[in-house]
Amino acid sequence: MPIASVNPATGETLETFEPLDADGVETRVARAATAFAAYRTTGFAERAALLRAAADLLEAERDDTARTMTLEMGKPVGQAAAEVDKCVKTMRWFAERGAALLADERIDTADTADAGAEAAVARYRPLGPVLAVMPWNFPLWQVVRFAAPALMAGNTALLKHASNVPRTALLLERLFARAGYPQGCFQTLLVASDAIEAVIRDPRVVAVTLTGSEAAGRSVAAIAADEVKKSVLELGGSDPFLVLPSADVARAAKVAVTARVQNNGQSCIAAKRFIVHEQVYEAFAAAFVEGMAALRVGDPLRQGTDVGPLSTESGRADLEELVDDALRRGAKAQCGGQRPAGLDAGWYYEPTVLTGITPEMRIHREECFGPVATLYRVASLAEAVQLANGTPFGLSSSAWTTDRAEQLVLERDLEAGGVFFNGMTASHPALPFGGVKRSGFGRELSGHGIREFCNVTTLWYGPGSHLHSEG
Repeated sequence: MPIASVNPATGETLETFEPLDADGVETRVARAATAFAAYRTTGFAERAALLRAAADLLEAERDDTARTMTLEMGKPVGQAAAEVDKCVKTMRWFAERGAALLADERIDTADTADAGAEAAVARYRPLGPVLAVMPWNFPLWQVVRFAAPALMAGNTALLKHASNVPRTALLLERLFARAGYPQGCFQTLLVASDAIEAVIRDPRVVAVTLTGSEAAGRSVAAIAADEVKKSVLELGGSDPFLVLPSADVARAAKVAVTARVQNNGQSCIAAKRFIVHEQVYEAFAAAFVEGMAALRVGDPLRQGTDVGPLSTESGRADLEELVDDALRRGAKAQCGGQRPAGLDAGWYYEPTVLTGITPEMRIHREECFGPVATLYRVASLAEAVQLANGTPFGLSSSAWTTDRAEQLVLERDLEAGGVFFNGMTASHPALPFGGVKRSGFGRELSGHGIREFCNVTTLWYGPGSHLHSEG
């Protein structure tokens, strides 16, 4: 079945692609393995030069790349341009710092002697071809945050992108080729999901990273484990946004709107559950609902649009099921709760705030991927923490308080891969990114991320080894 690029703002099919057959996949996996044999021997300076060249190309083509993403998955074009900028920044960050992040680590002299050696070193060496299974919501960023550190570490990359963003997937392959990377260093596999298992099981593929649903993560991790291969998983979340009495409520409410509807509400680290102390609940709720209701929904290519369409028709249907289930069970829509009038051609949904959420509602326990917020009132910090942790996910969190004692409790007790105080959760090349519980395991970005796909090799030098005069 052809792989289609469909404009979610209109439902129009933009282009179709024939998926690779088994021979096509074999050719690309073989290229990745061949390329790795040579690329692994390159120095950090050469790898950094290639990564900078890719960043320069991407920066020069910013507007065209942003338009490609918007047409393919519906994010407002200004946000798409910001995504390009973030990718450029991250490529340059790893090009600048990769060598230092992967520098040899000398073992303490006393411990070395105790181990019977003249010297010992921990060295980070690349693993080989790594498969990346990536989602559509940040079609450039999700890939670059894997590819930049993986390539800088000396690995080669195979991309299985989401099937609704084939244009962006091929754009990335061309980008790295045009930057001068040797053939096979970065390749896109246009294949259906049922072809992934064979690629993971291929002995030339040494590891896999996935960002996606919990079901997809379970499947990929099980296959990788069966093959005794490394995997890194980021499986989304239902991130809490806590507002406590000492917070700047007006600022918190303003940021909350952005935190919920960024990327049309289709972000793993978007705040989804707003947990507000009763002392400031009324003020926050009024400002938050007003801000959500004022958002402009429409054509994502038009400047000034705040919220575009959902990426797929099925994605909107899933969102509607969650909202309708909540409303049937007694929740109240303070704004939104339906498709917007006058936008029948695309997969749009109104920014929505739901109150009166109870545990039997699906939206209370499932990830909600779209511009829909759930708003809770709590009576204490302890209740806020209990509610925040009462989900199987643990990707990130945002907490609004200027009380240091409360911050200490939240630092200790929130079950999440990140806790952001008085600001919305964000990803940055210097910050480790990843979750706990069913949000996955492993880390991306920062030194932690670049080392995920490295072999930490112990080099032990006994008497007479004549080593390390070079330092």
